[in-house]
Amino acid sequence: MNLEDQKASLLSLREELHARVERTHRHLHQREDRVSSNFSDQSQEMDNQQLVYNLDQEGRQELAQIESALRRIAEGTYGACEQCGEVIQDARIEAVPYTKHCIECAVSLEE
Repeated sequence: MNLEDQKASLLSLREELHARVERTHRHLHQREDRVSSNFSDQSQEMDNQQLVYNLDQEGRQELAQIESALRRIAEGTYGACEQCGEVIQDARIEAVPYTKHCIECAVSLEE
């Protein structure tokens, strides 16, 4: 695992997510559309707003995880499981570059 490549990948992902969160935030807080007078349209609009809100929250959580991973790179602890201390498998880091747990610990934490 090349830390510089991982850092570059995380920075790129952070930039992409930051742009997405900005878009969802604008959509949620700067809407100029009128609310429809049709009840079924209102219901659909509320569902859409909830979806955008969920995307916004997920994006913010993922950004926090990326920031944490970048701190671990700077501290020299990136790639070590925070639960057991073992090295996180490269395949796991490839799949989830901001992970802080090896697959075994992640599974046990989800149970």
